[in-house]
Formats: sequence, structure tokens, C-alpha cells
Amino acid sequence: MAVVPGVMSRWAMNMKDEFSIIFVTSALEESEDIARALVEERLAACVNVTGVNSFFIWEGEFRNENEALLIVKSKTANVEEIIERVKELHSYDLPEIIAIPIIAGDERYLRWVKESVI
Repeated sequence: MAVVPGVMSRWAMNMKDEFSIIFVTSALEESEDIARALVEERLAACVNVTGVNSFFIWEGEFRNENEALLIVKSKTANVEEIIERVKELHSYDLPEIIAIPIIAGDERYLRWVKESVI
């Protein structure tokens, strides 16, 4: 793995499996409640919420929905608990909850994420 000067230090390289981003789509009206719960419960360091236009097939029908996209930053160790908490709070029968590892990042930011969650 190449090290980009100023982006990924040896510390960050050693932490490459320690952090994840979890993507969650939700109805617009519930997105802030989900985001707030994850941060207040210290499962996530930060949750960005933005609007998206989603195109998909659901129950055999083409759908085009305005939804919220939650971008959740946390420790990989918290991913399973985040998934379960989102499912408790979410109104969808089958919510999109997808986790991917953070493989590089600013060392100071990753330290902050680590210090901000349980």
C-alpha cells in the first residue's frame, strides 16, 4: 500500500482495519433521529445526513424516492451494534445498511473518531 505524504502516517496504516463508514438510507423525516441516536449513544463519532434520489426495484415495481443518506463514521468494532440500532429505529422493512472499511485518512481525524465512540 502506497503512503500518500500528509494523508496516511504509519499510525493510520496500522489502524486501517479499525475504522469503518456505514451508509444508511432512510426516509427524510426519520434521518435526524437516527443520526442523533447514533452520536448521542456514542456508537458513531459523526453522522452526515444529505438528501439523495434513489432508483430501485421494490416488490417488482420501479421506484424513485427522495431519501436521506446517512454517512456514519465509527470504529469497525461498533458496526454490528450500529446495524442493530439502526434496524430498531428505522421504519423500512429492509433498510440499506452497508459498511466499508476506511483504509486511509488524516491521522488527527481518525484519532478523534477513536476517542469519540465507545
